[in-house]
Amino acid sequence: MPHTRVAPIVLFALTLASCAAMQQTVEEHPKSVLGSVIGAAAGGGIAALAHGGPGWIVAGAALGGLTGGFIGNSLDDRDRRLAAVAAQQALEDNRTGQAATWRNPDSGHGGTIVPTRTYQAAGGQYCREFQQSVTIDGKRQDAYGTACRQPDGSWRIRS
Repeated sequence: MPHTRVAPIVLFALTLASCAAMQQTVEEHPKSVLGSVIGAAAGGGIAALAHGGPGWIVAGAALGGLTGGFIGNSLDDRDRRLAAVAAQQALEDNRTGQAATWRNPDSGHGGTIVPTRTYQAAGGQYCREFQQSVTIDGKRQDAYGTACRQPDGSWRIRS
């Protein structure tokens, strides 16, 4: 059986095997799970935009999920707060292409978030696509996503 057929089957089996532990993981490490979801969406999306076949899309999603989970798990509480404030500022106040940055002097971790596109969704809700980079121990990781403004003024990540 070709590798392009085996890879999706193996990844699907691993995903099913991990479902039992997922609830506990979400409760204990919500940022790690969120990072995994965003990373998986970004990785799969990039592979699809590059016209990759199903095997490449699955592989891109898996790699993106692992990278996103690592980032989410590696950040401490202050890192997460600083990143969240920068994200809120960037999505609410910054022009397209204007970065908001954050840096935790205690951990040395930092990052940027840059809105790349603003649009109004079908329901009238405003959404912004963004690029985000996080540097942990000198290693930079990049992610892409979309956030939409909620009725209370906060921004919620959709993908």
